[in-house]
Amino acid sequence: MPDSLVRESTTTSVVVLATTPASRLSCADGTLLDRLGDQLATLTVGDVQVLSAGGGLGADLRAVAKIARISSGPVVVLPADLVAHTEALAQLVEHPAHDTAALVGTDPTGGPMRPPVRVGSGKIVAAGSSFHVVPAANATFRGAMQAGEADLGCLADIADELAELAEAGSLGPVTPVEAVDLLLVGLVRSGVSVRAAVLGKLHADRVTGQDAADTAITRLADVDERRVRLDTSVKSNDGFFATYFVSPWTRHLIRPAARLRLTPNAVTGISIGLAVLSAIWFSAGTRDTQIAGAVLLYLSFALDCLDGQLARYTRAFSPLGAWADAMADRLKEYVVYVGLAFGYAGALPSDNGGPGGIWFLAVAAMILQVVRHMIDFSFAGALADAARIGSSWAKPPRSLLESAHGGRYGVPKQGMLGLAQRMERESVTRWLKKIIVLPIGERMALIAITAAVFNARVTFISLLVWGGIAALYTLVGRIARSVT
Repeated sequence: MPDSLVRESTTTSVVVLATTPASRLSCADGTLLDRLGDQLATLTVGDVQVLSAGGGLGADLRAVAKIARISSGPVVVLPADLVAHTEALAQLVEHPAHDTAALVGTDPTGGPMRPPVRVGSGKIVAAGSSFHVVPAANATFRGAMQAGEADLGCLADIADELAELAEAGSLGPVTPVEAVDLLLVGLVRSGVSVRAAVLGKLHADRVTGQDAADTAITRLADVDERRVRLDTSVKSNDGFFATYFVSPWTRHLIRPAARLRLTPNAVTGISIGLAVLSAIWFSAGTRDTQIAGAVLLYLSFALDCLDGQLARYTRAFSPLGAWADAMADRLKEYVVYVGLAFGYAGALPSDNGGPGGIWFLAVAAMILQVVRHMIDFSFAGALADAARIGSSWAKPPRSLLESAHGGRYGVPKQGMLGLAQRMERESVTRWLKKIIVLPIGERMALIAITAAVFNARVTFISLLVWGGIAALYTLVGRIARSVT
């Protein structure tokens, strides 16, 4: 029977598989099991159940199934012989999505304690074990996985099925060491979307002997977890302007903001205030005030980046915060449009549509941005709907008795989508793809520069031209992706 180890206030449950001898290996904190328990105590988890009975692989899997069926939140499954950074475990336990995910390393060299996986578009699309083969593997599974609340029923069914197959000898000479590996294989083959939580500079390795455990623990000290946490708080796939002209200095504000106990929502509020001040300065219409407005707009965008960085660093995520941040971006941009139009109109005699039709241009730029956002968010919504509905219409789940698989996971994609993926691997073309879609960082830079150097008319015309190209590019890409 499972033994309760700790209790916290959240609904995330953790199942620790301590049924192998390696879990009793010694370390400075006692045993590897003790060390793992101390790490979990620092994370926001609920019940931690330790499976210590030696009933074999089938018994372990059935215990996981039982826990999955009675849990009301995500379930994390960890082997007690895992030596990992606490920050690595946090990528599962404290990720805001609380989704189904698994820790993977980008080293494709597999082994008995590092089963191969294939990762594509941030998801694990194929997973292996000593029985299941993965062609063209590009990563390895490091033993820690989480099943999101929506996938708990699937996890329970898979665990029971695997228990039956293991007890019948249908999976070959698999051992209790492979329990987590088999569960990941089952989830992937059942069509569950499994996020690849990439370790990056962090370490997570399973060990089999005392020498391996000592070496793995020593390796952990070579990495500054606080520095890695700070680095991962800054988006690695952000836009060009944000990456090179904002994040290099806002990253130095993350820790001070955390020490001051500023919340991400508070930073968002300050960002909105700066954008409103920017619009007021723009509305004055003189060259000096245009420059002042441009500087305030840049600072407003910098704080817009900082609020997300702070949220990731402190793990202070909430659906309300994400919604407020998205709405704040739209509000700030459109307020600035109004300020620019007022400033330009005040310097010229009035005519139809304002001086030089500036209000027509402002409204057109606003409508174009609304259409662009509609294209993006409606497509994202369609993908989410397809993911929810598609499981009942898609091809049946793949058998757990297939020892090898290829097909769609081993065949490169062709056509326009394949070209886009090849471009993504090249640094120059990847940045061009990011720039051409005119993300918010590039838009704020475009507004600030054209307003400071030229005038609002140039700003709106630039937004319409570049935004139109971006809308066409995005629309063609969405269509190509849909038909592919």
